[in-house]
Amino acid sequence: MFAADTEVALACAAALITTAGDPDTLGTLDELADFVRRWGYTGRVTRTRAELDEVRALRPVLRELWQAEEDEAVALTNRLLADAGATPQLVRHDSWSWHLHATTPDAPLATRIAVETAMAFTDVIRSGELSRLRTCSGQGCDDPVLDLSKNRSRLYCDTSCANRTHVAAYRARQAGTA
Repeated sequence: MFAADTEVALACAAALITTAGDPDTLGTLDELADFVRRWGYTGRVTRTRAELDEVRALRPVLRELWQAEEDEAVALTNRLLADAGATPQLVRHDSWSWHLHATTPDAPLATRIAVETAMAFTDVIRSGELSRLRTCSGQGCDDPVLDLSKNRSRLYCDTSCANRTHVAAYRARQAGTA
């Protein structure tokens, strides 16, 4: 569907947004280090409280972008790229073949995350695929859903929300037949 780096950036953005849940799972420097390692971020990581605060402050911006209609998504994407002074360039590192980066490796971590997300949204918007970015249909859940399925049928952020919904529907049906 999308280039591999686009899919990873979108999945990372969804994961970052989700850390703002209850409980917040991005509250310590160790949790930030785990997040950076899990998502394969390269470049400078300072492991400071300021860096953690910058990344945490990015979450509501990314949630707004995730839920935005096209014109608003374009404006937010352009703002993220402009604020960072993004300069797209082809790079190759680690196990990745040629792909786009739009910051230098020494840019702040929050800036790199913001720009990678904005670059991914550029692909999504240009291909007319914003409908693949949703909010979970599970009751009481507002986590992001990245739907990369062929038939565009993904409704839930994970199997827990899907299972809860299906169990509730089953129980309701059983109560109606008793």
